[in-house]
Amino acid sequence: MKRLEHAIESIILASRWLLVAFYLGLAVALAIYAVSFGKKLFEFVTTVMVLNDTDTILKILSLIDAALVASLVVMVIISGYENFVSRFDNHDGEVHWLGTIDVGSLKIKVASTIVAISSIHLLQIFLNHSSYTAEQLMWLTIMHLAFVVSALILAYIDRLTGLTKIGKKGDEAEGPSL
Repeated sequence: MKRLEHAIESIILASRWLLVAFYLGLAVALAIYAVSFGKKLFEFVTTVMVLNDTDTILKILSLIDAALVASLVVMVIISGYENFVSRFDNHDGEVHWLGTIDVGSLKIKVASTIVAISSIHLLQIFLNHSSYTAEQLMWLTIMHLAFVVSALILAYIDRLTGLTKIGKKGDEAEGPSL
C-alpha cells in the first residue's frame, strides 16, 4: 500500500511540469505582444508631429499600458515557474527578486498591476470623454473602483495572513505553556 501511495505522490508531483507548457505559451504570447507594441511605437513615432497634445498623451498612455501588461506576464511566468515547477539555477545577471515572490505576493502584484492598467485605461477614456455617454463613464468608473476595492481586500487578507504566521512563529518560540 505504501508503494502505491508513493507512486501516486510521484505522479502528482511530476504533474507540475505540465505547467511549463503554459509558461512557454505565455512567453510566445509575450513575443507576439512585443510585435504589437513595436507597431504601436512605430505608428506613434511616424505621426507624432501631427498629433495634438491629447492624442500624444493617449498614445503614450497606450505604450505604458502595454509595458505594464508585458511586465505582468513576465512576473507570472517567472514567479509561477519558481513557485510551482522548479527553482532557477544561479545565473549571472539573475533578477534580485527571483524566488522571493510567493503566491500571496504574486496575487497582490497582479491586482496592483490590474489597478494600474485600469487607471491608465480610465484616464484614456476621460481624456476622450466626448466619445462616451455619461452612463458609460459611470459604469467604467464603477468597474475601476471594483478593481481597486478587490486589490485592497487582497492586500488586507495578505497582511492578516502574514500577521497570523508571525503570531504562530512567536507562539512556537515561547514553547508550551504550563
